[in-house]
Amino acid sequence: MNAQPDTAAVGAEAFSINVPDPLDQPSLKGKVNDEEWQLRCDLAATYRLCAHYNWDDMIFTHISVRAPDDGGKARFLINPYGVMFDEMTASCLLMIDIDGNPVGDSPYIANPAGFTIHSAIHMARDDAHAVLHLHTPYGVAVSAQRGGLKRYSQFAMIVHDDLAYHDYEGIATDHDERARIVKDMGNHGFLMLRNHGTLTVGQNCATAFMRMYFLEQACRAQILAQSDLKEPREEPPTMGAKVMQQGAPAFVPGLGDRLAWPGLLRKLNKVNPGYDQ
Repeated sequence: MNAQPDTAAVGAEAFSINVPDPLDQPSLKGKVNDEEWQLRCDLAATYRLCAHYNWDDMIFTHISVRAPDDGGKARFLINPYGVMFDEMTASCLLMIDIDGNPVGDSPYIANPAGFTIHSAIHMARDDAHAVLHLHTPYGVAVSAQRGGLKRYSQFAMIVHDDLAYHDYEGIATDHDERARIVKDMGNHGFLMLRNHGTLTVGQNCATAFMRMYFLEQACRAQILAQSDLKEPREEPPTMGAKVMQQGAPAFVPGLGDRLAWPGLLRKLNKVNPGYDQ
């Protein structure tokens, strides 16, 4: 009998990857324009804040932000594949095109498959400059429930009526799925990817992060409330609509983001500095 090939060895040889330490990379500050540098700093901070709140999924999932177009060509900043969220820096972020391919020189590689969801939303929504997608245990748990997010908490009522749903279609590598994601999300600021995770958008990283904070808190509260054998008390739609309107200013660019974001950056500079390198 012929020996079977060592598929693990073949795979390792075919896909030999070297992921440099982000802190060993030269800074791009002064080498890119001020607008791009600020976007890079905000996006790197968003990655590290997600890790701080235990929302990361090792090297998986993505947060992306639209960069200034280059000669009419859309460009985006996203995490390099293989870099942990808590070590992300402004200079190691990848510039990619609409198909997820790197633009310019970088020692890192992109994960085009991971950009499928993001590219669809970025291109369909003028207000979706930042797209934040997570796979947290609480978010995935609620996404797997038939009834989705319930109005069990104030967190949930703030986001409930602005939350859309997209049915699971497997790992998001099929570009045909993009049209269905866009259709399902519509003009909502929040998206629940069934059996998959959570997603928010914003005109900047701060707004997308603020939205995700409320959505993740709502999911966590729901799972905790359901740990009791008794059915949790759910508020009626009228109360949900009222609370949503009361909480809406938190997601208005120039208001909610400017109140919380500077404090979040101060926190980050204390507990995990270096995102702006």
